Amino acid sequence: MSMPDWERELIEKAPDRDVAEHVRAAVSRLLNEDAYLLEADVNERSISHRLALYLEEEFLDWDVDCEYNRDGHEPKRLHVNPESIPSDDTQGTTVYPDIIVHERGKRSNLLAIEIKKSNGGGGDVDFRKLRGLRNELGYQYALFLRFQVGASGASLNELRWSVD
Repeated sequence: MSMPDWERELIEKAPDRDVAEHVRAAVSRLLNEDAYLLEADVNERSISHRLALYLEEEFLDWDVDCEYNRDGHEPKRLHVNPESIPSDDTQGTTVYPDIIVHERGKRSNLLAIEIKKSNGGGGDVDFRKLRGLRNELGYQYALFLRFQVGASGASLNELRWSVD
């Protein structure tokens, strides 16, 4: 049985094959076991939560959290959209990545994931956020996932590793 296109792309474009294999297994479980969530077009947070549960089973030596906003004990802040930050804001913008794989309370950050639904608009802000998480907060890897939602069936129709 051949590998679906999204799985092949996820693995081939990944900066780390081992990380990609774990993500592939988790996304595959989401699509197979929770297709209803995508077909019913539920809130993005519900989809992120289920994917995070599967990622937890893949990354056993790491913590997996949704919308985690701490960098140690301080809020995570990025300069992701400089034109919208007031000139007196020296801390940047607080960010809440959809899913992160990290070690809580340490600067050990493996993977940040941003999720969008097919009917959820562009991903430009998400791409900037992922780039900032890598460049400013030291995440080793960052991944954007866009899931197809609605009656047409559950699938992953866009993915992009942030490798800059």
